[in-house]
Amino acid sequence: MKYAKLGNTGLDVSAICIGCMSFGTPARGTHNWTLDEDAARPLIRQAVEAGVNFFDTANIYSDGTSEEITGRALKDFARRDEVVIATKVHGPMRGGPNAAGLSRKAIMTEIDNSLRRLGTDYVDLYQIHRWDRRTPIEETLEALHDVVKAGKARYIGASSMFAWQFSKAQYTAERHGWTKFVSMQNHYNLLHREEEREMLPLCADQGVGVLPWSPLARGRLARPWGTSTERSGTDAFGRTLYADDAARPIVEEVARVAEERGEAPARIALAWLLRNPVVAAPIVGVGKPDHLDDALAALSVDLTDDEAARLEAPYTPQPVVGFG
Repeated sequence: MKYAKLGNTGLDVSAICIGCMSFGTPARGTHNWTLDEDAARPLIRQAVEAGVNFFDTANIYSDGTSEEITGRALKDFARRDEVVIATKVHGPMRGGPNAAGLSRKAIMTEIDNSLRRLGTDYVDLYQIHRWDRRTPIEETLEALHDVVKAGKARYIGASSMFAWQFSKAQYTAERHGWTKFVSMQNHYNLLHREEEREMLPLCADQGVGVLPWSPLARGRLARPWGTSTERSGTDAFGRTLYADDAARPIVEEVARVAEERGEAPARIALAWLLRNPVVAAPIVGVGKPDHLDDALAALSVDLTDDEAARLEAPYTPQPVVGFG
C-alpha cells in the first residue's frame, strides 16, 4: 500500500480511500443497491488487510446505517489508532426545522450522533458535505473549531463548493484563529474536470489535500460504453452528472488504453487521477472484491505522458454539477 500526507498535515492516509456510501441497510436509504452488513463486512476486512487505512462515510448515507456498519466492522478488524475515519454533516437526518444544514445546533447534534453510530470517541476527519447558503460561514467554522477543541474531531474538511466559497472559508478561519479545512472532497474525474480551473490550483497553493468523489464517474469509466449495472439503472442523481455525447469518446479512449496495457479500465482511470500531486486519495466505492482489487492495482499503473494526453484530449467543457 502507498500512503500520502493529507495536504499539509502530518496525517498519513492510504492512497485509496474506501467510500462507504455502498454500505447500508437498503430499507433505510434511498438506494436499493447498498450492501447490508453481512455483505459489507468482508469488503471492509479485505481493504484493511490490504493496508487501506482511510474510510469515508456520511451521516446521511442510508439514514446513518452506513456509519453503523462501518464503525462495527472497523472495530472488529483494526485498532482505532490504525485507521482514519471520515464522515460528513449537512443533509437532513429527520423531519422538521434544524434537521439539516451547518448551523451550530445542527453540527453539535450531528457530531454526537455520528460518534454514537460509529462507536468511537472521535473522527479523524469531519467534513461539511455541502455549502450551507442559509447559515453564516462564521457560525459554521466556529462550531467546527469547537468540535476539534473538544476532541471529537482531529481535522476538518470540506466538499463540493465553488473555489471562492472555499477561499472565503479558509480566510475567515485564519482571521479568527479557528481551525482551517485540510481537505477538499470534490467531483473530479476524466469526465468532469472543471475543478482544474480554480479549485485544484487553490488547493495546491494552500496545501489542501484533494479527495475526489466519483473517481470512476459512477462506474462509467470502469465498463464498456453502453453497458449498465443495477446501480446505474436506478441512479437518478448520476444521470444528471454526465452528458453522453461528451462522455462517450473519453470512456472509449480509456478502454483503448486499458486494452493496450492489458489492464482493467478502472485501473487506468484511477491511475490518471493519481498522477496529480494535489490528489491525496480518490474515494472509491466498492461493491465486489474485484472493485477493490482494481483500485489497489491502479497504484502500480504508471501512465506515460502520451497516454495521459490521449485520455485528456477528448474532453470538452462541462456544466459545473454536484454542488447541490
